[in-house]
Amino acid sequence: MRQLSSQVLLTGLLLAAIATAAGMKIKFSPGQQGAICDEPTSAGTAAGQRASDGAEQTKLNSAPFWPEFHGPGRTNISPEKHLLKKWPADGPPLLWKYSPCGEGYSGVSIAEGMIFTAGDFDDEEFVIALSLEGKLLWRSPNGAAWRRASPGSRTTPTYNDGRLYHMNPTGRLACFDARNGKQLWAVDLKAQFDAQWGIWGLAENVVVDGDRVLCVPGGPKGRVVALDKRTGKTLWVNTEIDDTAAYCSPVVVTHDGVRQLLTLLQRTLVGVDVQTGKLLWSAAFVPRTPQNALTPLYHQGYVFVACGHSSGGTLFRIEQHKRTASIVWHREDLDNCHGGSLLIDGKLFGSACRQGGRHFYCVDFLTGKTIQLDYTLGKVALACADGMLYCLNHQGTMSLLAVKPEGFQIVSQFQLKRKPANSYLAHPVICGGRMYLRCDQELMVYDIRQPEEGLP
Repeated sequence: MRQLSSQVLLTGLLLAAIATAAGMKIKFSPGQQGAICDEPTSAGTAAGQRASDGAEQTKLNSAPFWPEFHGPGRTNISPEKHLLKKWPADGPPLLWKYSPCGEGYSGVSIAEGMIFTAGDFDDEEFVIALSLEGKLLWRSPNGAAWRRASPGSRTTPTYNDGRLYHMNPTGRLACFDARNGKQLWAVDLKAQFDAQWGIWGLAENVVVDGDRVLCVPGGPKGRVVALDKRTGKTLWVNTEIDDTAAYCSPVVVTHDGVRQLLTLLQRTLVGVDVQTGKLLWSAAFVPRTPQNALTPLYHQGYVFVACGHSSGGTLFRIEQHKRTASIVWHREDLDNCHGGSLLIDGKLFGSACRQGGRHFYCVDFLTGKTIQLDYTLGKVALACADGMLYCLNHQGTMSLLAVKPEGFQIVSQFQLKRKPANSYLAHPVICGGRMYLRCDQELMVYDIRQPEEGLP
């Protein structure tokens, strides 16, 4: 009997120890030596919450992450590995499609296990969040729809620290809670800075650097401005620049020890101090048609910019001490429109204008000398991952190219639904083993991972 009582006591103590570790109270009664009650203690609740938060953070840290237009650093080069090096004749497996995304040309950003894009529905523009399975999570309005030249949304939501930042074509810049789409603040860039835009409206994918949202209203009351990312309040305004906004999305770099925003205006390439808004340097870049849209490509003090319709491409070398940049080389046939450019191992890749150079090119970055040209791909939007180039033709042909020492090799192609010129303008996104292709109302998501048996 004494032995049985000892066993019961030991059992009770063991149960108590387990329960205490789990954060539960133990209630003893004459008939129960160690009944466990599911009422949590405050310490247990805190420990459980920490464990839950930790698990959630681990999940978020491992989640696909492409937070803005052209990804982290805006290089448009994805860190993805173990991707298919060749596709079936009809393309890689289609995981799902989502429609309606709304009318427009916005791409996708990805964070917190969600996919973000934007589109126009009737008379309003909306920011949209989808799950990774393609289910609509929320949809929030951001001003009036664009109904003039090339109707529809232009820009991709920029994710930063749990928030989304999105500019519509008439200058409404808004901040949303990424979890639920609640608007946190909005600024009318036209009313506040007299924003100026051209025939296609404002098309800038805003960039967040530190606590600042940087954008280019291009107006006399604010050519380039910085807003507090938490409140939308103005931090600084640059009015010394004598030029208006084009259609370019900027990039932030550190050059000569100074963090600066690089962007193309209608007639000027500029570098602006992100801390103060001071114009650090500028150089004339006057296109034949007012279409400056290519994000500047920066590397070790050099900047490549281009514009279509035979305006050509130019490599500049920044001379910050002289407040300017000098021309290293210029080629009329490297006249990118808005498909992006890539720098890989000293080689510059891009797609010339369909009404200008008409070719896909690979040239030496520092000299501009031709390495390889192709006249079959047509005008494409670019992305890069795992040594491969992803090229989406503006009418719907999707191509996979291998990067080679001698340039590139077309490996695979498949045909999406063929559409009129300039229908497929959103740039491909490679993230989480997937390829995201957006065309107007439809978002298509493909599995481009190598099969496990093919992995090293």
